[in-house]
Amino acid sequence: MFNIKQSKPIRPPPGASGSRPPNETYVYMLTAFVSLGALLFGYDQGVMGIIVADRRWKALMQPANSWVTGAVVSLYDVGCFVGAMSVGLLADRIGRERSLSIASVVFIIGAVIQAASYDVPTITVGRVILGYGVGLCSGGVPLYISEIAPARMRGRIIAIEQMVLCLGELIAFWLNYGFTFLETDSWWRIPLAIQIIPAVLLGVGCWTFVPPSPRWLVAQDRLDCAQEVLTRLHGSEAADIETQDIRREHQFERIVTQSTWADMFRMPVLRVTLLGMGVQWFQQITGTNSILYYTPTLFEKGGITNPSTANLATGGVGVVLFVTSWIPIFVFDRLGRKTWLQIGLVGMMCAMVGITILQWHAEHYPNSSGNYAIIAFPYLFYIFFNISWGVGSWTYATEIFPLGIRAKGNALSTMSLWTGCYIVAQVSPPIGAAIGWGLYIIYAGMCCVAFVFVRYAMVETRGKTLEEMSKLFGIEDKLAQRSGVDADMVEAKSDVEFAKHDEGQ
Repeated sequence: MFNIKQSKPIRPPPGASGSRPPNETYVYMLTAFVSLGALLFGYDQGVMGIIVADRRWKALMQPANSWVTGAVVSLYDVGCFVGAMSVGLLADRIGRERSLSIASVVFIIGAVIQAASYDVPTITVGRVILGYGVGLCSGGVPLYISEIAPARMRGRIIAIEQMVLCLGELIAFWLNYGFTFLETDSWWRIPLAIQIIPAVLLGVGCWTFVPPSPRWLVAQDRLDCAQEVLTRLHGSEAADIETQDIRREHQFERIVTQSTWADMFRMPVLRVTLLGMGVQWFQQITGTNSILYYTPTLFEKGGITNPSTANLATGGVGVVLFVTSWIPIFVFDRLGRKTWLQIGLVGMMCAMVGITILQWHAEHYPNSSGNYAIIAFPYLFYIFFNISWGVGSWTYATEIFPLGIRAKGNALSTMSLWTGCYIVAQVSPPIGAAIGWGLYIIYAGMCCVAFVFVRYAMVETRGKTLEEMSKLFGIEDKLAQRSGVDADMVEAKSDVEFAKHDEGQ
């Protein structure tokens, strides 16, 4: 009978005996491959902007007005929202890697509908379906890679995913830019169809050779398989310790909680739910996608009236995003999560103030050569965003939840991100039209609010294993007290059972 879950035994490779060393190359390889989901995420963030502005696309689709065009772009976020919520269900039931295979199939269906469409309703349906796949990837990829990464390099691993996401945005812009020079009216179908290739690779790979998350395997009571996956990743010595820690945490959670959606909104778990959702909310509401989606408008209001200059400057945003995304790979784990987020907010706020001042200047001095200075400030924003919130919010939101509710917590935090993304995409144009440069004062103010949130609400998590998070946030003790369970007794019982398991091997 066909089983959607990975159920085959995971055994040591032929000839493997004795103690095996850590294999960081394998960790990086899996991270890079699974991050194809982030590539799809980034690619679709950037692919539609130039397409819906093209006169040939408009002539074919004939959108009634700008609101219809905006709906074609933004209803994708609704699909992403639903896909992100599905992570909590699918990742626990069928596994992290198999849920990414499902996401790939849905993504391919949406991409085919988009590329073959001849009217607005059809391409909109394709956008929503594809958005579901992207939303599932956006939550599933960081969930999986955070669970295979050693604690000391978890930030670096998430940073690699972020770099691949930025690569997707860069590829989308320059492919679009190149294909616009084709004489055919259907040039836009090519970039929409090209994304099917990485989706197929991701779907097949996650179904065949990407191993399940060791945390999910423990939750499935497949202890031997979990230990083998951890041995391949972190070496025999670390695998013994980690498997025992994961099993102990899982057994404790199984006794004291049902790991339901209702638990996410009850103390003591409510605190980490609000922190996870809050950090992802602030990642969006501080204005990142307002700049990304509407960069040409930002430059136009800043006094850059030459379309060629504006397009090149917009393309430069993608280059800056990609180049600076390499920085946190090498430095993010050297400082605390809170430290990086606060550094980023200071720089992002300064960039928003700079955009405000220069748009005001262009409004009063439209022909001044000094208006071109505005080009530097979106670049400055993304330099600080990439070294901080681009990596930090995803890292923090995936690592703070206890094992039994990690998929649900990641679903809620990713859903919060997509909600913020949708709101920013919808309200930025009308607010910008109403108050002009005042829009960026609002975003600067949101950076200040986010700074207070980071400084006083968040708990530092750098260097902690995923199994230590429950104790760090006081969840373990409060759940034990509420359930009348002795946490030390559960731990001792787990140690005895683990020892019996070892003796039986």
